[in-house]
Order: sequence, then C-alpha cells, then structure tokens
Amino acid sequence: MDNPRSLLALDEFERHLLDGFQRDFPLTPRPFADIAARLGVTEAEVLDALREMKEMGLVTRVGAVFRTGSLGASTLAAMAVPAERLAQVADLVSAHGEVNHNYEREHRFNLWFVVTAADGDAVRAVLDDISAATGIAVLDLPMVEGYHLDLGFTLSWH
Repeated sequence: MDNPRSLLALDEFERHLLDGFQRDFPLTPRPFADIAARLGVTEAEVLDALREMKEMGLVTRVGAVFRTGSLGASTLAAMAVPAERLAQVADLVSAHGEVNHNYEREHRFNLWFVVTAADGDAVRAVLDDISAATGIAVLDLPMVEGYHLDLGFTLSWH
C-alpha cells in the first residue's frame, strides 16, 4: 500500500482520538457521538477520521476485545509464509472478520494472528479456510493459561 502518512504524521485530533479511546470506549447507543462531544468535534468528524485512518492502514479495526472464553472461542495461530508472499497472505488473513489482528515475527513461523468466533468449530473453519486459500498450513495454538495484556499503545510522544 502506498501510504504517504504514518502514525508519526497524525494531527493532534487524530492522536487524541486514538489515545483517548483505546480503553474506556463508551458503551452507549451512540459511542462515536459521545467521543465527538468529549473531543469538541462532530460525530461525522470522528467517523470520517477513523474511516480515513483505516483506509490508510493506520488503524486495522475499531471494536471490543473480550477476555478469552467469555464470549465465543478464540485461538492464536501462526504460519510459516515465504517472504515474497507475506504481504499477500497477511491481507488474506486480515480479510476474515474473525481475525482480530495479525503481525509479522522474526521466526520460521513469521505470521501470527488471533481468530475469535462463535465456537470452536467456527474458529477451526476459519483456520481451515485460510490454509486452503493459501496452501500453507496454519499452526493452531490454543490458550493453555490466560494472562492479561494491556493492548493499548500510547501515541503521545511529546
């Protein structure tokens, strides 16, 4: 993706939008209107900014993260993807709505991602679909013991 902007080029409004709502997202009928009111902008401005950042690949998703096992089923998965296919396979993986995020790692298994679905069979179906579509085996790494990780990333650097 040709993207002239990066996280470093976010303006103050965009940084406040991303920093201020990674945690404590309003659980109300119109959360984006509530965010807008707190930031002193319109709901349309919030939605437009999030849409633009998503289209540019600066934001991959806006949505809730639930503790594993509290709603549906999930698993960590990994793939050993040839370097020349990594971007293509990562895009295919990300196209699945059940994939929370994926990322590259420096390892033989170089693409890692989390799948969350209604139940174990639905998780397995996503993994099978990804494997069939790519011709690459997917390593299923179900959780054995849970740990709480704060996945919020502060974007304020001044």
